[in-house]
Amino acid sequence: MDVRSLAAAEPFVTADGSTIRELCGLPTGGTVNQSLAEASLEPGQSTERHYHAETEEIYFVLEGEGELELDGGRARVRPGDAAPIAPGAWHQIVNVGEGQLRILCCCAPPYRHEDTFFA
Repeated sequence: MDVRSLAAAEPFVTADGSTIRELCGLPTGGTVNQSLAEASLEPGQSTERHYHAETEEIYFVLEGEGELELDGGRARVRPGDAAPIAPGAWHQIVNVGEGQLRILCCCAPPYRHEDTFFA
């Protein structure tokens, strides 16, 4: 049995600028077809607008308040909200709250820096 602790996961900064603690994925192991990570942004911080050519992604908000831009559409997201992001869809999330924004990022196939593209 393999149980992963978020507290023990080493943080790193992704190509889009968010701080990630990956629980399962290609670098950390445990899965080969998907990845699961927690991403965090400080107040006023945002990811760089980007897309993934191959990866389908789901953002699930754990804490804080954000504004998600997805292919030109905008929506406020709060704890308990999930947003599917199709491969090729441009997206960016901004922390518009007063505290840290924490989201789970579920990716299939697993997240790879090489599959992240910018304008």
